[in-house]
Amino acid sequence: MKRVIAIFLVSVLLAACSTVPITGRSRIIPVNDDQVLPASFAQYKGFLEENEKSKDIEKTNQIKNVGLKISAAVDRFMRTNKMTKEADSYKWEFNLIEDKTVNAWCLPGGKVVFYTGILPICANEDGIAAVMGHEVAHAFAKHGQERMRQGQIQALGGVAVALGTNGKSEQTQQIWSTVYGVGTGVGMLAYSREHESEADKLGLIFMIMAGYNGEEASEVWVRMSQQTGKSSQPEFLSTHPSNESRIKALKEYLPEAKKLAAKFNAVSLTKN
Repeated sequence: MKRVIAIFLVSVLLAACSTVPITGRSRIIPVNDDQVLPASFAQYKGFLEENEKSKDIEKTNQIKNVGLKISAAVDRFMRTNKMTKEADSYKWEFNLIEDKTVNAWCLPGGKVVFYTGILPICANEDGIAAVMGHEVAHAFAKHGQERMRQGQIQALGGVAVALGTNGKSEQTQQIWSTVYGVGTGVGMLAYSREHESEADKLGLIFMIMAGYNGEEASEVWVRMSQQTGKSSQPEFLSTHPSNESRIKALKEYLPEAKKLAAKFNAVSLTKN
């Protein structure tokens, strides 16, 4: 049985390997869009039915317009780089919800929500573009699908731990549980931080491609830091990078993001 589980784990790990466009990071995505997207779209529809949309027409239109410009830039990139099937799978939609929560998110397939509570942090249209680019980047890089894969690995890891440590001491079982992240969230946190950092970089490129000021991306996190203050939780136990490290990373990556954005825009203009 142990050998069967080991073979199954390896087969799942090798199910589907690819790299994230632009960043080149290796990823494993065994879940097909055909399985994920219908559920994602249904979940988004249900959320909109259960939550109040903002009645501020001006702000709502601003969110939609920024979203359309950034998603259009992403669409151009995909079609220029022979990702037509992927480009066709996205059903971009952008909505502003009346809620004081400081948050925004994007479901697989391009379904984006902004909460009115994050608008003061955005402060201006470039700030909205920075947050929008980040959220769109999560969908572009298929982070949601990767997290589903991550959950599968954790579940299978639990089976492996149970079989592999059967009859062993409690200390041995604890060591293996820590390695697999079973019973705690710590084993999965680095993965989440990696997604967030990658979305920061991709989002910066996308907002610049769409014609927005990339320098505003780090300023969003300056304002976020000023509002929320310093967290008492260590960064290595957080699912997101600290505000300070994000600000530093975005400023350092800005010159490269500008070069890549200019390159991608030039290539798309040449081919279209």
